[in-house]
Amino acid sequence: MAKLKALLQRRENRICADCGAPDPKWASANIGVFICVKCSGVHRSLGTHISKVMSVTLDKWTDDDINFMVEVGGNSQANAIYEAFLPKDYSKPHPDSAQEERQNFIKSKYELQEFLQPSMRIISNYPSDVGKHAASTPHSGSSNSEIGMVEFIGILNVKVIGGTKLAVRDMYSSDPYVVLTLGQQKAQTSVIKRNLNPVWNEELKLSVPQQYGPLKLQVLDYDMVSKDDLMGQAEIDLQPMINAAAALGDPEHLGDMQIGRWLKSADNALTTDSAVMITGGKVKQEVSLKLQSTESGEVTLEMQWIALNM
Repeated sequence: MAKLKALLQRRENRICADCGAPDPKWASANIGVFICVKCSGVHRSLGTHISKVMSVTLDKWTDDDINFMVEVGGNSQANAIYEAFLPKDYSKPHPDSAQEERQNFIKSKYELQEFLQPSMRIISNYPSDVGKHAASTPHSGSSNSEIGMVEFIGILNVKVIGGTKLAVRDMYSSDPYVVLTLGQQKAQTSVIKRNLNPVWNEELKLSVPQQYGPLKLQVLDYDMVSKDDLMGQAEIDLQPMINAAAALGDPEHLGDMQIGRWLKSADNALTTDSAVMITGGKVKQEVSLKLQSTESGEVTLEMQWIALNM
């Protein structure tokens, strides 16, 4: 803890990294910044997969946590990355800012990463609460951490439309939610209580790196007491959509048309062939999946591809 306290005593770390409030007593251990109590509440709401909030004085820090904070170097060094492209006329929150202003800025800075260099994103490998629904408490205990710059080629927007004939995991029904995983990133829908034919219509966003694999989908049954039960899973091949889009260039200059197709086969979970379309200047693909590792259930998605190099 001596190294952490010494880091906190540096001049740039004596004010909150986000709003400038004096004498911060909290930190984000996987971002590497010291923050005030008001901003710490917003950080905590983002989830530990984005910001692992810890008290400088009350929590027990692991050597990994402390060493990472020291490696980052504090608020000035972290802000030089996370605020590298902050517009000159952008007004950052101040210590007395309204909660909504504080929330909007912190979400834009760390979750959406709007102020980083274009095509760059920062990935944290801390264990997240995704996979156990969002009401979970902050992660604690020992963990290894790693953070690095990763170049991304595009953004994948996935609209989780709904499921049909999902498996029963409780007495007579289930409380399903969907988790999407791409590399180290995870995103999830809300839980729908007691419904085997849920309708979510929720949009999830994932960044796609240069080296990407399949998009993995899991449907889980939320359980307040025990581990959530698997209700089925499937993998989605992103290559047909991304390759087709890359071959044609900017979709905004093209009319509505089919540009590719992912074919149903015994090796994938498709219920029918999936066409890659340009619709209204956007690259989209509707996917209907038969869930694997379960007795029944299908999930329907609509994906949109946004290339970053257009």
